[in-house]
Amino acid sequence: MKTTMDIPDSLFRQAKALAAAEKRTLRSLVEEGLRWVIGERKTREKFRLRDASVSGKGVQPGIREGSWERIRDMIYEGRGT
Repeated sequence: MKTTMDIPDSLFRQAKALAAAEKRTLRSLVEEGLRWVIGERKTREKFRLRDASVSGKGVQPGIREGSWERIRDMIYEGRGT
């Protein structure tokens, strides 16, 4: 299939130079690149965030309704001045 696409001039020059250095066509270089990208996307695992939750009985009393100042005070309670 024939198609037309716009690519930056600098990328075109680099691709053309690479194809010439490897004694191959620009078309074969583009095909290889597309196959590689498509293959990578198919085999890449989706990111899954590890479950790092802890067991417990939920939020401590006084925190749910507490302000940030109260939470900070509780964190530092008994730790210095």
